[in-house]
Formats: sequence, C-alpha cells, structure tokens
Amino acid sequence: MTVTRTTTPRTTRVLGIDPGLRMTGFGVIDVQGQKLRYVASGCIKSDGSQQLPDRLHTLFAGVTEIIETYQPDVAAVEQVFSNVNPQSTLLLGQARGAAVTALVVRQLAVSEYTALQVKQSVVGHGKAAKQQVAHMVMRLLTLPGEPGSDAADALACAICHAHATQGMGQLAAPGRRQRGGRLLALADSELLNHATIRTTAGRAA
Repeated sequence: MTVTRTTTPRTTRVLGIDPGLRMTGFGVIDVQGQKLRYVASGCIKSDGSQQLPDRLHTLFAGVTEIIETYQPDVAAVEQVFSNVNPQSTLLLGQARGAAVTALVVRQLAVSEYTALQVKQSVVGHGKAAKQQVAHMVMRLLTLPGEPGSDAADALACAICHAHATQGMGQLAAPGRRQRGGRLLALADSELLNHATIRTTAGRAA
C-alpha cells in the first residue's frame, strides 16, 4: 500500500505599498500556493500643513506601525514614475524613500513593480483605469465592495508580487530589493517611530 502525503503550501504574508506624500496606501494579503486572502488595507495620511521632514516621518512611522501590527514576510512597492511636474516627482520620490526605508529597517525583502506591471498582473493589460484595478482587486480577494483608490493600488501591488513569485518560485532574500529579476542589496537606516494611521482590518478600506 502506497501512502501519498500532501504538503500544505507555506503561507506568505505580503505587504503592498502605494507611496504618496499626502496619502500612502497599504494592503496586506496572505498567499498560500495559488490562494490569496485579504488581511487588511488602509491609508497613512500626512498633514499638508507640516514641514516636509515631519510629513516624511509620519509616513516612515506609519509603515513601521503597519509592519509591527501585521508582521508581513515580504513587501512590494510601486515604482515612482516621472511626470511633467519635477517638484511633484521629487516629493513622491522622497515619500517612497521614507516607506522603503521603514521596510528595510525591519529587514523585509522589498520588491519593486511599475504601474504597468501591476496593471498587467491584476487586470490583464497595462492601460487599465484605476476603477478597473479596484474592481479586479475586489474580485480576486473576494471583498464585499471595492476598496478605496490608494488601498486598492497597494493591494494590487501585493497581488502582483504574489503572481510574480508564483512564476519565479521563490521570494527575494531579506534585506534585498528585487527589480527585473535581479536582487539588489540595501543598506539599513535608523529613524524614529510615531504615526497616525487610518486602517481597516478584516475588511476593505
């Protein structure tokens, strides 16, 4: 008599980040084989009346608090794109840097995806509108309603990583950033820890 043992796929918790200075979206999902399960999503808001360093600290501390709360295994961050306003691009890049630094300080592997890659992975084509992305996120995670725009983009980034990982067969090593199939070493940085976060656990934001 032959006994066949089935191995349950390991569950990996993925934190998706959609960076922005005014509003940084986050989404947490569990990935077990081909199965995706919604955990939480929401936004970190910075106060527009504050100085830039204070706003960046809010984003850094907010991401740190999310990591402490949900204990993700890996993180996926949307890459910054250049637009017609250099100042806006610079501010977005600094906001993204604050979020990535928080992830690296906590020894998370950070994978980066372009908006095109995220849309192709979630919707099937790179020119999808934001509402199409939100709708597909709702369907893929079996949510009762469409999440807010920033939270939906963050969840989409996490889903994109899940799909990419299933194709690659492995996750990036801790303390490294993944880009285009390459792993890039990252240095640690030290910052402080306090934030105001609007978060929803167990339901879409």
